[in-house]
Amino acid sequence: MAAVDELAELWVALARDQRAHGSHLEPEANRESVREGLARGIVTGGVLVARAENGTIAGFVQFSPESEPYAQDVTRGVIENLYVRPGYRGDGIGSDLLETAEEQLFHADVDRIRLEVLAANEDARRFYARHGYTPHRVTLERALENDNHTKEH
Repeated sequence: MAAVDELAELWVALARDQRAHGSHLEPEANRESVREGLARGIVTGGVLVARAENGTIAGFVQFSPESEPYAQDVTRGVIENLYVRPGYRGDGIGSDLLETAEEQLFHADVDRIRLEVLAANEDARRFYARHGYTPHRVTLERALENDNHTKEH
């Protein structure tokens, strides 16, 4: 499955990019589990791909209905990953992928869509705000340290 390998490579690029915004994900260490998740998403229809004219994958989105163990008054979908290669950004590919994923989730009876954006990733936050996404829950983080050492690597 060459497409799955190419998508996994794009996810690794996404994870590398997110390190600059404070992500703790280790790109290479997660490659195989991400590859497996992408393969499942392809089979279940939860991965959409945008291809350039030369056949190269220009971007992708991974999404699914949320599997939350708690009873809620809404049915949510989750946008897990959205990535467009740098050379293809600004051409509407990300918007098209997002809107198509939203349509598919709507047809799956989803009421709301949840996604995560790193607080320091201003470009992504602006992109999603343009598409009507607003903060719903804020995750806070703090490094634990004492006088002798820090637990951060």
